[in-house]
Amino acid sequence: MNGADVLCDVLLANDVNVCFANPGTSEMHFVAALDRKPQMRCVLGLFEGVVTGAADGYARMTDRPAATLLHTGPGLANGLANMHNARRARVPMINIVGDHASYHLPLDAPLTSDIEGLAAPMSNWVHRIAGPADIAPAAQAAFRASLRPPGVTTLILPADAAWGDASPVRSAKAVLAPTPAIDMDGVRRIAEAVRAAPGRVGMVLRGLAAREGALEIAGQISAASGGRLFSEVLIARMQRGRGRVAPTRIPYPIDAARTLLDDIDVLILVGAKEPVAFFAYPGKPGRLVRDGCAVVTLAAHGEDLKAALAALRDELGIKPSQPVSVASAFPDEPTPRGRLTDDAVALSVARKLPENAIVCDEAVTSARRYFALSAFAAPHDYMMGTGGSIGGGIPMATGAAIACPGRKVVNLEADGSGMYTVQGLWTQAREKLDVVTIVFSNRSYAILHGEMRNVGVNAIGENARRMLDLDQPALDWVSLANGMGVEAARADTCERFDALLESALSRPRPFLIEAVL
Repeated sequence: MNGADVLCDVLLANDVNVCFANPGTSEMHFVAALDRKPQMRCVLGLFEGVVTGAADGYARMTDRPAATLLHTGPGLANGLANMHNARRARVPMINIVGDHASYHLPLDAPLTSDIEGLAAPMSNWVHRIAGPADIAPAAQAAFRASLRPPGVTTLILPADAAWGDASPVRSAKAVLAPTPAIDMDGVRRIAEAVRAAPGRVGMVLRGLAAREGALEIAGQISAASGGRLFSEVLIARMQRGRGRVAPTRIPYPIDAARTLLDDIDVLILVGAKEPVAFFAYPGKPGRLVRDGCAVVTLAAHGEDLKAALAALRDELGIKPSQPVSVASAFPDEPTPRGRLTDDAVALSVARKLPENAIVCDEAVTSARRYFALSAFAAPHDYMMGTGGSIGGGIPMATGAAIACPGRKVVNLEADGSGMYTVQGLWTQAREKLDVVTIVFSNRSYAILHGEMRNVGVNAIGENARRMLDLDQPALDWVSLANGMGVEAARADTCERFDALLESALSRPRPFLIEAVL
């Protein structure tokens, strides 16, 4: 038995049974060990950003880590953007980064790099394995670090540690630290603040506080106290749809966000951080709440958010039978006809979404209306890129589909963002994943056109236009998808889009719709 076998054994003993991989020479002993472990599902990504983004989507849907396998520092660097998104989503992930044999490092071979320095900004925990005997305790520590509280961990595996002789592990199961107890003094202080500001209280919910049961408790508090429920601008995962409590998403544009929160005197954070502007803009503040608003934390990431909400409900004297306001039928709205628009796509998806689907939204500007409409759709899970680093949508949908076989995954994808990790379509085809990708083909970085206006530039010249538009030539998403092995079709009318969507939703294999806007 070698060190690579031990690492596989520890991962499997802790139910880490999926490995998203793009390996190289330094990882070949680990690849051979994976070959001896049929319990491990190995999924190849053709780019490391697909690998880390898929692990992100997998973790969001399972609340447990997958492993990634990356090749030395440059391979890790290719995956950093979606590691950043995963870190901002606060999900568990175990990155295994191969490196040269320890005695080879002083020779400064071409792939030698500062892996720790590359990993640290995007990881909550980083460790270099010292040798074969260190593999079992290091892997157990990585697993614990990925879950308490959930976060991104990076384990550096030198080649000689992987191929070196190692003893079997007697007890490979890692023992997790208990969840922190609820701060009841804090609960009482927040209850007093709620009573003192009737109708002027807001609550920002994220993480496990955005699941159905916790949302219901938050809805009871809201209904009884007159408070309002919000989600963060970028949502890691929220359970949405008819019959569920539907928080209002804080909008991305700073002026709209400040207007929404302007009458809030007390803002309660449940698994969330204080909402702030995405960027600094000339003459505008960075904080979204007004001066004088008290921002308080009921429970932080890694704590029992649902129990904390229940404790606040009880402290306020609200009964568990308190009725809540939930979304029901769609508002009366005519079916769009004629030329396809982004609003028509959002409405069609919301109306036709099958029950228990998973929606991965990286359409950035084009699908903004979908989130409000999703409150009336069939019950489903909704996820976004959370770190602002684009290129997460296709991989996230890929990981979600592997995590939840039997559930339809719908990826709302911007054309510019999709090009960052288009290789993920190949993985969807190879793994026969049930993913419908809808590309909003407006042939521009539309969000950047808006950002130019936000910084005071109302007219752009040829140089700026050429950096913001995706034309000359226009992207051909049908050909791109076909080249990756995914069936695809194009729609430029509402009628054509509706027909394609119904067809795509009816079959359990990957399909891409290019929605030309």
